[in-house]
Amino acid sequence: MCRIAGIVTKNKTSLLQQDLLRMRDAMQHGGPDDAGLLVEETDGLAMGHRRLSLIDLSAAGHQPLFSNDGNYAIIFNGEIYNYQEIKTELQAKGYSFRTKTDTEVIVNAYAAWGVAAFAKFNGMYVFAIWDKQQQELVLARDHAGIKPLYYSYTNNSFYFGSEIRSFKALNANWPENTNWPLYFLSFGHLPEPVTTLQGVQPLPKGHYLRFNLATHQYSIKSFYNWQFNYNIQSKEAAVAAIKTELTAAVQRHLIADAPIGLFLSGGVDSSLLTLLAAPHLGKQLKTLSIYFEEEQFSEKPYQDLIIEKTGAQHQSFCVTQPMFENKLPDIFEAMDQPSIDAINTYFISGYAHEYGLTAVLSGVGADELWYGYSHFRSVQRIQQLKRLPGFIQNMASLANKHSYKKIAFLSLDEPVATALFLRGLYTPAVVANITGTYESDVRKQLNTLATTYNSSGTGTDYISWLETNFYMQNQLLKDADYMSMWHSLEIRVPFLDKAFMELAAHTSPELKMHPQTGKYLLIEAFKDLLPETIWNRRKQGFTFPFEKWLLASQVASPVNTKEQHFFKQFQQGHINWSRYWSICLLNRWNKQHAATAGW
Repeated sequence: MCRIAGIVTKNKTSLLQQDLLRMRDAMQHGGPDDAGLLVEETDGLAMGHRRLSLIDLSAAGHQPLFSNDGNYAIIFNGEIYNYQEIKTELQAKGYSFRTKTDTEVIVNAYAAWGVAAFAKFNGMYVFAIWDKQQQELVLARDHAGIKPLYYSYTNNSFYFGSEIRSFKALNANWPENTNWPLYFLSFGHLPEPVTTLQGVQPLPKGHYLRFNLATHQYSIKSFYNWQFNYNIQSKEAAVAAIKTELTAAVQRHLIADAPIGLFLSGGVDSSLLTLLAAPHLGKQLKTLSIYFEEEQFSEKPYQDLIIEKTGAQHQSFCVTQPMFENKLPDIFEAMDQPSIDAINTYFISGYAHEYGLTAVLSGVGADELWYGYSHFRSVQRIQQLKRLPGFIQNMASLANKHSYKKIAFLSLDEPVATALFLRGLYTPAVVANITGTYESDVRKQLNTLATTYNSSGTGTDYISWLETNFYMQNQLLKDADYMSMWHSLEIRVPFLDKAFMELAAHTSPELKMHPQTGKYLLIEAFKDLLPETIWNRRKQGFTFPFEKWLLASQVASPVNTKEQHFFKQFQQGHINWSRYWSICLLNRWNKQHAATAGW
């Protein structure tokens, strides 16, 4: 796992290397083990790499890595879990290998098949390949958007980087996207393609970008699209396939030459991953968890069940309110983009690094793909509310309770309307009030996203598609990436293995849906392995005692009259902690962002 950055420019000056180094080394935390650089001044090209070593820890893994013939150079962030199979295929075609890295497999695959190679990869990745003969730069991002990659073309120069902070390091005065607060207060995160910087956007997942150095023209095309196609219609077939594919996915995700472990919360997802990893890791099975002084948030009894069953080497770490407050400055700095839900990942990633781990497995994706959330059982209610006249939906924004107020989201365009109905923070009217703009402007900005997201799902699978493409993509995965990499840690997500994602998309929604049980098919597939105490209980997310902490926190004390208004609502229980926290984050981002290149 690494960090990458690059520049292609018509403004060919001796500052090219200096500019690239600023971008690259602003992300040093994500690649502390090694650093590499390629500068082609006559072509106006520079590429930089920071390495976190996991496969082939030797110096042979240094990047940029060149193909045997020297025609291609690659910088790569991620893991290709099926690289051994592809390597065997390439060797049969006559390709030889100098290293044991998956990086060399990618560059040779590109030499053999061009962009068609990308569809072969099963992993999490972004990479840039410099094709010297064709004078072309090619960027690509994985099928699920697990790893981020941002780019911008401005002032005759093309820039790309793994984090937004790399662009700010290049130019501390990079113009801000003045509309980002509207999206943040609506979603609690920034939905792609929105970022805090003007003209900087992510490469869409499952896409590649080709940049021609001669013409400075570029194109973006898809090489993968997650589509629903119900080939699996029986419970027996679904259960058998889930057993086979998830077991194989976990085994693939354990490939590493550095210490690897698992987050163990005590819920279905992390428990299942731990149980499936145990036969492969044996005595090297390491797990970790967080606990609190507040007993109602403890999942220790459930964690103990899995630890006893697997014999895992387990470490538990306590997080307290004073620690939360003391770490907030560093948490703010770690946030590459604002999010209301990254603090839990910050702490668990920090402890994993202290524990000596370089990579961990996480259960992200199970709820979204296999109907783990309660609102999967609210489809009929949502459809009924959508049929209300628009003026009635809008009037709901005047209600006191958020459960009624959120109906106003449904007057927006799809898929934004339903995505915000499920998880939105503030309605357009409230966002307009907070930011001092017009409600019509907020609605206009939110509706621009409707042209960016195209769903292939209906009914409950539409909810699955929304949760995957909005909440998971833009909050869970983004938070996991920058908070883990801040601690030089890689988070791997077996539930987003390409083959396992395709299995979820090919399974009939009637089979995945159960009136009382979330993740019904997952549980059915592994009932012989999962203790009933784990799966037959009320769902408890990986949450902190934020409500109590924020009420007592000096950091969250209101800084102005508008914040005081929302703090009172929070105190009185009219809004939850996440809505008040979003106001705090917005104000503190603006204050600190004005003074530094980061938070």
